[in-house]
Amino acid sequence: MKEVAMPLHIEILTIAPFVSKATNIYSFVIFVANISLFLEVNMQHEIIPFARRKIDWVFVAFFVINLFFITYIVDIEQLIIPDPNHFQQPPWPPAPMVKLIHNYGNSLDPLLIARPQWWKMTIWLDVLFYGPFYLFAIYAFIKGRDWIRMPAIFYSGMMFAGVFIILGEEIAGPHATPHLPQVLGLNLPWLLFPVFLTLRLRREHPFDVVQA
Repeated sequence: MKEVAMPLHIEILTIAPFVSKATNIYSFVIFVANISLFLEVNMQHEIIPFARRKIDWVFVAFFVINLFFITYIVDIEQLIIPDPNHFQQPPWPPAPMVKLIHNYGNSLDPLLIARPQWWKMTIWLDVLFYGPFYLFAIYAFIKGRDWIRMPAIFYSGMMFAGVFIILGEEIAGPHATPHLPQVLGLNLPWLLFPVFLTLRLRREHPFDVVQA
């Protein structure tokens, strides 16, 4: 008996229910797997409230000081005012802050007054990248969000390297400070905090208590 070929559209209609069932089963399996993973993660990890994470108060305070004072007052002034010896008072930063920054530079830190191009590039990093990072870090540390871990470790490496290079200029560069102990002491937090931050975030879930 000769076999008659079935039209293509009839073949598709014939196997469609089986494909649909297989797809539905696959989707259901994926759904169950995701639910199981979600339940497993939430059963094993419990976020410690920020009020009980006393050490994180120090990190949040560091981020706040950097965001609202260092980055967008002290550092951005050095981009807004290219030459501190010849300038008109800009709308920002406020005049008392500009005077404070210039007094510090003239008294202790010639590098801040000289403002070479490489120095300004470190300020651009601060304004464009570190500033937004501080904002996200404040939120993540208060809420206990693990996604801040890798950005914070990346930030720590960049900050440590930048401060290390700046201190080399302060010690033996063309604009070396005549008041090295004071300048080292003022810059030391930005050399040490990146190390402490990396150690704080060394665990995969740094804000959680892993339940047995």
